[in-house]
Amino acid sequence: MPSISDVARHAGVALGTVSNVLNHPAKVAPATLEKVQKAIAELGFVRNSNAQQLAAGRSRSVGLVVIDISNSLFVDIARGAQRHAAELGMNVLVANSDNRIDQQRADLDFFDEARVSGILLAPMEDASEDVARIRRHGRPTVMLNYDTGRGDCCQVLVDNEEVGYLAARHLIDIGRTSLAFVGGRDYLQPVALRRRGVRRAVAEAGGRVTLEEVPTENLDPPGGLRAAEGLVAKVRGGRLDGVIAVTDLLAMAIIQVFGAQGVDVPGDVAVMGCDHNSAAWGGMIPLTSVQMQGLDMGREGLRLLLAEIAAGPVGHEHVTTVLRPELVVRESTVGRAAALTQL
Repeated sequence: MPSISDVARHAGVALGTVSNVLNHPAKVAPATLEKVQKAIAELGFVRNSNAQQLAAGRSRSVGLVVIDISNSLFVDIARGAQRHAAELGMNVLVANSDNRIDQQRADLDFFDEARVSGILLAPMEDASEDVARIRRHGRPTVMLNYDTGRGDCCQVLVDNEEVGYLAARHLIDIGRTSLAFVGGRDYLQPVALRRRGVRRAVAEAGGRVTLEEVPTENLDPPGGLRAAEGLVAKVRGGRLDGVIAVTDLLAMAIIQVFGAQGVDVPGDVAVMGCDHNSAAWGGMIPLTSVQMQGLDMGREGLRLLLAEIAAGPVGHEHVTTVLRPELVVRESTVGRAAALTQL
């Protein structure tokens, strides 16, 4: 790649003149400015802003590591952070760890080596050792949608227990009394918390509502397809009239199987998800779900990160912000006519 020295030599000017063209063009005579800009274009020169920032002892970039960019929650988190960063003349660099802990660790190391100002991390599992290592290197880190329970870094959370509670409460309120909770293993914190919320809502119903818990190996559609196959007979036998899937992708897969088996949704059984994933909105039956406030999470996470960067490790007090989820009612639980009244 051509260097600034190559540009100066090609244009026949001093290095300082090229620097002024790049950083203070108003100081350069028009004819000289045009000559240097022409040399830049002819050589294909691109400034190394990262090196410039490192030389100045600062970076205008922060890293964001998410577990699954296909989930619109994490897309919204990125958008919220990027919008706030743009207002401040900063950049957010996004890495998708694709549901792999080893890739998440590699992404954190990459941003650490790139000397970003700080890191936003939205994991699904405990990453305390990696976060502690990054923070020891002077890289402030804010956790998103995961409660470390330690208070050693700032956090922005959605009340995931409330997510499960809202989902179960909605089905109970519309008269469903035989519920199933379809979800992954509890080592995934959001799954465990949503399960707890579902149990709380059922317990409050005082015995008039039953709950069956159906585990899945993963949170992707194949897990939902397998789970649904075991639920069809229960719906037909009148032993199940409401399903809460811990993710929208699971819910949409369950609806797909029910439809193929002639089970009416929501006539025979109401089905809903829990994470308002836009990837699941395009089905034949619009899905009731719970809004996770991803835009607000990204914006608030960046605000906390920049506050810690500005204050330094000694002057900063870690805080946790908890966002409230919101129920979004659609056709999969109340039918088309009733859903239209919600718009």
